[in-house]
Amino acid sequence: MVLLKQALIAAAACITSTAAVTINVGASGGNATGYGQTRYGFLHEDINNSGDGGIYAELIRNRAFQYSRKYPVSLDAYRPINGAKLSIQMLDEPLSDALPASMRVRGQAGEGAVGFQNEGYWGMDVKRQTYTGSFWVRGHYEGSFTASLRSNLTDAVFGSTKIKSKSVAGEWVEHKYELVPKKDAPNSNNTLAITFDPTGTNSGHLDFNLISLFPPTFKNRRNGLRIDLAEALLEFNPSVIRFPGGNMLEGNTNRSYWDWKDSIGPLRYRPGFAGVWDYQQTHGLGLVEYLEWAEDFNCEFVVAVYAGLSLNGDITPRSDLQPFIDDALNEIEFIRGPADSPWGARRAELGHPEPFKLEYVEVGNEDWLAGGLKGWDTYRKYRFPLFQKAIQAAYPDIEVLYSGATTDGFPQTHSFPQDAIGDYHPYREPDWLVREFNRFDNETLRHIVGEVAAVHVNGGIRWEGDLYDFPWWIGTVGEAISMIGYERNADRVLGTFFAPVLRNMNRWQWSITLIQFAADPALTTRSTSWYIWSMFAHHPITETLPVSSGAGFGPVYYGAGRDETRGGAMVWKGAVYNTTNNADVPIKVAFEGVEAGTKAQLSMATQPEGDPWAYNDPFAGVNVVDVSRRVVTANGEGVFEFAMPELSVAVLDTDVGDGGGKRRRGLPGKPPGFRPVQ
Repeated sequence: MVLLKQALIAAAACITSTAAVTINVGASGGNATGYGQTRYGFLHEDINNSGDGGIYAELIRNRAFQYSRKYPVSLDAYRPINGAKLSIQMLDEPLSDALPASMRVRGQAGEGAVGFQNEGYWGMDVKRQTYTGSFWVRGHYEGSFTASLRSNLTDAVFGSTKIKSKSVAGEWVEHKYELVPKKDAPNSNNTLAITFDPTGTNSGHLDFNLISLFPPTFKNRRNGLRIDLAEALLEFNPSVIRFPGGNMLEGNTNRSYWDWKDSIGPLRYRPGFAGVWDYQQTHGLGLVEYLEWAEDFNCEFVVAVYAGLSLNGDITPRSDLQPFIDDALNEIEFIRGPADSPWGARRAELGHPEPFKLEYVEVGNEDWLAGGLKGWDTYRKYRFPLFQKAIQAAYPDIEVLYSGATTDGFPQTHSFPQDAIGDYHPYREPDWLVREFNRFDNETLRHIVGEVAAVHVNGGIRWEGDLYDFPWWIGTVGEAISMIGYERNADRVLGTFFAPVLRNMNRWQWSITLIQFAADPALTTRSTSWYIWSMFAHHPITETLPVSSGAGFGPVYYGAGRDETRGGAMVWKGAVYNTTNNADVPIKVAFEGVEAGTKAQLSMATQPEGDPWAYNDPFAGVNVVDVSRRVVTANGEGVFEFAMPELSVAVLDTDVGDGGGKRRRGLPGKPPGFRPVQ
């Protein structure tokens, strides 16, 4: 019956004419969201170098020579200066047990200053601003070090500073400095260089480790976030963040999962992580940094805990599961326990005496996928029930999330827990996302849509061949229609998350993201999807309202609600997909109780050239999305009238002065330096 209903919706999209669509919105009879305003947000895990080399602002790649069985130790990103010999050393007395490898720099006395340079994450942005650097050195040295930011293409040096040596034989000593370039670099093809005079050493060499350089960070956080990327995400207006994954949580094996304890404390004691997306991770963006990220964004968050299943299919047997359950409880205590609890005290030591507010914990990630039927079966039979029982016994107010949805996995062996919140991940083609419009109409259990995006072209074979190049316009409109459907069921859909969110254009594994970037901030690009998600996030509702129309759904898909936090503002959201002749569709929206002369803000997103394949290319610098805003006035019958072209998305909001209530942070628009389509 559900499949038949979906087929009828799709068929209606093909045969419906472009006659005027009149939509009546009732003043009562809908459903409260049950959690305040509708939530839009994102999942972050370190994929596409979105953490290291991305939103984590560290500029030095391979700063501590971290390695694992999967990723051998190397001198990646380093080059010698003036004939220096660089080598990896495993010293008897390393910087720490967590960082056993270091780099030896050997030079020839009398040949001048020697050293090394690091090319960063495919370049470094150099501006006239204060950079904060540090490095650890072992070995006797009398003299000074010179740290400089210089071009990788020419002899240009944009800024340098001298650091008096504190180095002594047999000890690791940290050196800190600030560097302010005298001029901006013309491009991002730059390096950090550190040099010294080997004449001042006893042995002709020094050992280096944990070489770090940060630009100014978002909210001036130490070990913080890259400003332009954080601001682009904040402007989207998220209200909820999910971390730390995603596949990253599970790890490659049950000996290399994402262990939160390894990600806290001084960087000197963070061993790094054998990432699941083809590169070693530093653990610089650790649990505390994630919590501060949510705090600085004023977002709620969902924390996922490792549940005994890894990507290679390793499954923890029941007899060995208790240590992982205890570890999850310790993690929760670290996040929200009082400062006099064992793990709350550890958090306080790290500068956070006040607990973070944690209300949602997810057990595992996509346990229906890795490990096949056995993975899903063990999750259903003992892994999830044991975690859930322990978490709810210790924290009765925490909502526990199941790592799948009622439609996932193997129904013949699956009984969905009635008191859990499901997690649904529809990576789809645009047409399929349109069919998602009614996915939750008859759902009785609560879910989050923990990951969603249009990733495949219509008619393609799922997961065969590459994903599309970037989020593209017809895919974005498909996402909008699914989101309207989720919002129509906001009493059962507790949040919708885009995933993944960031893509470094120099190394990536997943092409569909909200934002693309590189070392040069000029390449930071908001995708077509960013504009629609931002529109919806800026116009939240606290309850749905009933809608009726003789036209039904297709080619216009819509929903409506009220936001009591903004004085009862009425909100209508709609999208047009697959009209028969590409003609504009006349729309009439009548909110019950709205009188003639009432004003509303109409925001409409279109692709001016009508190209369904259009996308925002960071290297083209052209924004293919037009977001227009105007105030419309209800006619003598209290009806708002406007027209929507094919493949367009619109929001009508009677709160003309705010358009986003308490969470408003500025409406989506053209990013600086980004040219609108001509």
